[in-house]
Formats: sequence, structure tokens, C-alpha cells
Amino acid sequence: MYVDIVPNRSSPPAILLRESYRDENGKVKKRTLFNLSAHCTLEQARQLRAVLKGEGGRRAEGSLEDLFKVLESVPHGHVAAILGTMDQLGLPSLLGRGDTPQRRAALAAIAGRILWPSSKLALSRRIAGAVSTLGDELGLDAGFDEDDIYEAMRWLWERQDRIETRLAEGRLAEGEVVLYDLSATWYEGSHCPLIAFGHKRGGKPGKKQINFGLLTDAEGCPISIQVYPGNTSDPATVADQLGKLRRRFGLKKIIVVGDRGMLTSARLDAAAEDPALADYGWISALRAPQIRALAEAKDIQPELFDQRALAEIDSELFAGERLVVCRNPALAEERARKRKELLATTEDVLSKIQEACRREKNPYKGKDKIGRRVEREASKYKMLKHFDLRITESGLSFARKQEQIDEEASLDGFYVVRARNISREEMDENQLVETYKSLSAVERAFRAIKTMSLRVRPIFHREEDMVRAHFFLCMLAYHVQWHMERKLAPVLFADEELSEQKSKRATPVETTERSESAKEKAAGKRTGEGLVVHSFATLLDELGRLARVKCAGLVEGAGAFSKYTEPTRLQRKIFELLGVKLPTGAV
Repeated sequence: MYVDIVPNRSSPPAILLRESYRDENGKVKKRTLFNLSAHCTLEQARQLRAVLKGEGGRRAEGSLEDLFKVLESVPHGHVAAILGTMDQLGLPSLLGRGDTPQRRAALAAIAGRILWPSSKLALSRRIAGAVSTLGDELGLDAGFDEDDIYEAMRWLWERQDRIETRLAEGRLAEGEVVLYDLSATWYEGSHCPLIAFGHKRGGKPGKKQINFGLLTDAEGCPISIQVYPGNTSDPATVADQLGKLRRRFGLKKIIVVGDRGMLTSARLDAAAEDPALADYGWISALRAPQIRALAEAKDIQPELFDQRALAEIDSELFAGERLVVCRNPALAEERARKRKELLATTEDVLSKIQEACRREKNPYKGKDKIGRRVEREASKYKMLKHFDLRITESGLSFARKQEQIDEEASLDGFYVVRARNISREEMDENQLVETYKSLSAVERAFRAIKTMSLRVRPIFHREEDMVRAHFFLCMLAYHVQWHMERKLAPVLFADEELSEQKSKRATPVETTERSESAKEKAAGKRTGEGLVVHSFATLLDELGRLARVKCAGLVEGAGAFSKYTEPTRLQRKIFELLGVKLPTGAV
């Protein structure tokens, strides 16, 4: 490799980087690798030529190894993939018009929540410290800090209603299905007005919590999030969500799906009295006492479900509603196993208390004292209802209520899907059950937002507005991640044939089996093309290996330049699946 300075009459000489090679016949030829004319002066070209010749104490040894120094290498591929997906989704224009500092900071906060779910201070230091290319790609100022993120969060929260309305316009239509559920996360601290003790939804005992409700479309794509005080009950949030659907989103007819604790009979009766909701359909499920009432009224006959999985019934107890009774044998077996273990554990605890009352030395005495110990040690297993307890001043006796246990066991595996204002022409019984089971998509969203990837907790904010903005930020991040995961399914541990597998079931009550291709992918940890299969988190790590490298020449006066590392097969495949331009070559 050498530098050739070619005279050009009255014009400046052409400076060409060339190399010599031999053709098939052994004849020596030369080819031009790069035209340096516009990139260096004549003097710099002479110096570079001397270096390549090994003059001046430098050794080239046929490579450019000693001609450049690497100034920095910054992960870039994951940033390019996320920002490219955001552009595809139209997220920048969705957040606000104009390329403002607040919008750029908001986009950085959303991307940062997917890449590095942590505090806003930690994110600002990553951006300011050039740990990634996120700041450069979004054109953030060199003095960017956590205050800019806080300002962007307030800016986002002020626009939440408008942003959610536009999301609904793109994902919801008249007559379609919307899923809604409520979850909670605990709060470290005592200064936020939203925290309160309430019904635990997978939280930590003894910790105050914050509730949040999530609206998604039928596929589980998040549309709206709303934060409530930690002691708010599930049904108390329904009115807010219906008002949002009716007034803000302008939906006159839609099917609302909620769990049995959300869409209670009282809430459905209240909705039926509201003329504005006259065309709304409802899908939920009955609670255990209501199912027992159906069995006692002989509307459910368990023995008939030995040969069938579901049946639609009518009942005077729920006049005007469609009821689909389902029995899942696998669920029945699991409930029976769990009941057996819990009964045995409760019996063991009660036996120990009984022995403590009978011991000769320092026996346990006092009716109140014994009762408190029973409550403290045995009630957590929820099985005391199946025992006949007799507590005296000097002892404890107990016996199982076997008839009651057998009666409960007869309904193991049964659940009843209820529907109002949905005709059989709109949905048959199979579609009703399938639609109710789609609530699992909201549960997946909760897992992602709370624990798996976006980690809404710990919450570092105290002001109510900032807490609400934090949850909204996490929802927007999951919205982007949800779209990415669907596109990247071929290289993730996901079943690409899930919809086909569901269609193969005899009834929607049956468990969906994974496809053979998904099993092979999980077993071999490779795709059909031989690419390594990842989780979404490790896939981002893989993309981060595609780096932007900044170099500088050792020739005097030579400026710095940047190049991207050569992408791997997997990295190329990821960008191909996302439909995002692959960053390659010089910057």
C-alpha cells in the first residue's frame, strides 16, 4: 500500500491511496483504494507516503496498524435500533411538534428506560459521559443533565392526554376489544401523596404501594396508563377508564374485557344505566361464590363436563347475561394438588399448637392467646375455613370439614366467562372464552413494566406529578419494546406460530402447545439459519457490540474520523427484521 501523487497540469495534483497486486498471469498491477485529494494537503500526503514506506523510524509492515490511534469506542447498535423503531412508529411527532430540547430529552428518556432502566441521574451521566451514542444521535447539548430529564418528564405528562388519544386512534376502532387491568408496585419512602396500604398485588408485605391501571388493545399493545392511590380498589377505577374511552377517545361502541374483580355485577349494572354506554359490550368472569351459587341452583352439573370442555348456559341468577361454563382438567389437577398440600400444612401447624397446649412443662394456655397464635401461624394458608376449630382456655382441638372440602373440590377446574350486550353473531362461546383469556397480554405488560425489563421500581420521585410522569414514561417505553419484540420474534425465544397453534385446539379451554419450530429453537438455542437465539435484554447487549469507533491519524495535521464496526450476521438480521437502516462505514 502506498500514496501516489499524480501531477494534474494546472490543477492541484491528485493524491491517491493505492496498492499493488499480481493478476492471474503473475503480472504486477495497481488499483486505487481511496482518493485522498479532498482529505489532506500535499505536505500531509508526503508525510503519509513516508510513513507507509517505513521512513522516519515508523514501520508499516503492510498494514495501517501503526498509522492511527483509537480515541474511543462507543456502543451504538442498540441505540440505532431503538431510535429507528421510534421513527417508524412516528413517536417523535406523536410526542410534540417541532424538534425542541424537551422532545429530544423525552425521546432520550424513553430509549434510556429500555436500554438502562435506572434513575434519571444515572441516565443523564451515561449521556453526558458519552457511554453511548444516544446523546449524539438526538443532538443533546454537552451540558445535558438530570434536570433536563425532569423538565422533559413534566413536558410529557402535560401532553399525556393528547398522546394517548393519538395512540388510541391508531390502535382502537369502533366495535373492537380493549383490555383493562390494575396492578400495583411498592414504594420506598413516605413522602409521596399517592402511596397507601392496600390490597397486595404481588407487593411486599408491610410496604405502602401505588396502583396503576393499564389499557391495551386486543393484542396487548399499551394505549393508556393511569396512576391511583395505593388503597384504590379495582372496581373503583372502572368509571375513570370508561370515561376515557367514551369522552377522550370518542369510542361509542367497544367491548371492554376485565377480570372478575374488576367488572363486578355492581359495576356492570351501573354501566347498564348509563345511556352513553348503551352500545358497550362487556366480558368478565364469575367469582367463586357465584359459581357455587350456580352449582347449588343446578345450572352447572359438573358430571356433564367429563366429556366436554365448555358449554353456554342460561341462568335466572344472571338474567340477560351469556354464561360460558369452562372446565380445564389441568387446572383441576393443580388446584387439587395445591389444596391437599395446604390442608396438610395447616393441619401440621395446628398439631404443633395442640402439642404446645398439652405439654407438661409450661403449657400454652388462654383462649385468646391460643386463638391469636392460630390466626398468626395458620391463617396465611387460607385453609382454616375447612377446619372445625374448638379453642378453650387450656387447649385446641380440630377436625377437617370433609363434606365441605369435597363440595369445593367438585368445582375444581371450573370457571365461568360472563358477557353482556354481545350477541352470538358478534362472538360465539369459543370467541368469548378466547377473548377473556387474552387478558394475559395485560399481565405480560405488567411483568415487563414492573420487573422483567423496564423496572418501574424503585420509584425515585416524590411529587405526584413526577410519579405519574414516570409511569407514563415507562408505558411509552413498553409501547416501543412491544413493537420491537413482535418484529424480532424469529431471533427471540418466542413462538412465531402461536396463532396457528391456538387454531389447532379443539376448544380455547385447552392449553396451547408450543410449535415444533419453537421447541427446536428453545432446545438448540439457534434459529433455522444457525443464528443464536436471545432474550430481548441479551439481544440489546448483542446490538451494543456494534460500536462507533473514533480514530485519529498519527500524521501531523491529520484530523479524527469515525467508523462503525463491521456488523455480524445476527446484527444484520436484527436490523433487517426491524426494517431499520444498518449503520455501516464511515460516519
